[in-house]
Amino acid sequence: MPCGTKIRALLLTGSLLTLSACSNGFDMDMRGLAGGELSTSQAAKSAGTAERPQPDARGVISYPGYQVALARRGDTVAQVAGRIGMNPTELGRYNGLKLDAPLRDGELLALPRRVTEPVDGVIQPSSDINITTLAGDAIDRAGDTPQNSSTSKVSGEQPVRHRVQRGETAYSIARSYGVSVRSLADWNGLGGDLSIREGQHLLIPVKVATSATGTPVTQPGQGSSTPTPPSAAAALPTDEVKQDAPKAPAAPKLSDTRTKASAARMSLPIAGKVTSVFDAEKAGYILISAKPGDPVKAAASGTVRLVSKDVEGEEIVVIDHGNGTQTAYSFISGITVKKGQKIKRGQQIAVATKNRYNAIQFLVFKGTEPVDPMPYLN
Repeated sequence: MPCGTKIRALLLTGSLLTLSACSNGFDMDMRGLAGGELSTSQAAKSAGTAERPQPDARGVISYPGYQVALARRGDTVAQVAGRIGMNPTELGRYNGLKLDAPLRDGELLALPRRVTEPVDGVIQPSSDINITTLAGDAIDRAGDTPQNSSTSKVSGEQPVRHRVQRGETAYSIARSYGVSVRSLADWNGLGGDLSIREGQHLLIPVKVATSATGTPVTQPGQGSSTPTPPSAAAALPTDEVKQDAPKAPAAPKLSDTRTKASAARMSLPIAGKVTSVFDAEKAGYILISAKPGDPVKAAASGTVRLVSKDVEGEEIVVIDHGNGTQTAYSFISGITVKKGQKIKRGQQIAVATKNRYNAIQFLVFKGTEPVDPMPYLN
């Protein structure tokens, strides 16, 4: 399923850690993942990203196609505008901010037009592409002659600049571009709550190609030399050791391994079909078709550990089944259970909501990692 569908993945890993570790408060936004790493997918976890370039003394970072400015702690839009030589009203309107709005340290503001270039010049790809060609008439419209516009002392790829649309979150944007939400926050100076606003401009971190072990990927034609093959000068031995024919393995007793459907560890929480299978690289859940008002039931017996809402207002229920196994349910309403309540397998906990996917979202966690629910259901 395309990432652009903006399915509200629950991202419960950090919450489950909090629930199982202590009672010092619960992360209602479900953003505190293990080890402080905020991520929306396995792909994002393994995708390395470059560090954001350092700004000049004014806080300006200059790319061929656009410029951005970074705020300092305690800055307002008007103060940033004064420092970079831009009309405060123009800067505030372009970023959807009031002139006296307090800004975070490192918060990123997009510039509606170019200002005087930093002393180090425009950041350009290492291939040394001509800045005038890339910038086009954007530099001409600046009204100021860029310093060092013919060559750049700083190299680096120009990141994608994303304008936030209504309903998007830092998680959905990071997932759609295949980067970690932590790097997205670092590049854009997002606060601890990772809140973003409609119309806000975000820079998408530049990816750095890495292997699964985190080491740089060797380009074609590079790397270690081919090892010398073993010599064939010596003749192969003519005497062969005669070995006994292998014995056929004993036929397994299928009756001992056969599992009946009724003996599955969990049952489907709703009488529907699985419409989106588990994909560890994209999302740690499955979707099960449902009509509004259809009863949603506990997949197995256990204790209700959480009844809450996610950052986008979706109601959720988390049930602990023991042995480090927990299930989570979303796209639901009319919740009939409470935190700490003991429930039985098949007991109704809520009803399905009306949503664009005509489904409920179902997750299974083993410890703090989402796992494929199908082996538990079959």
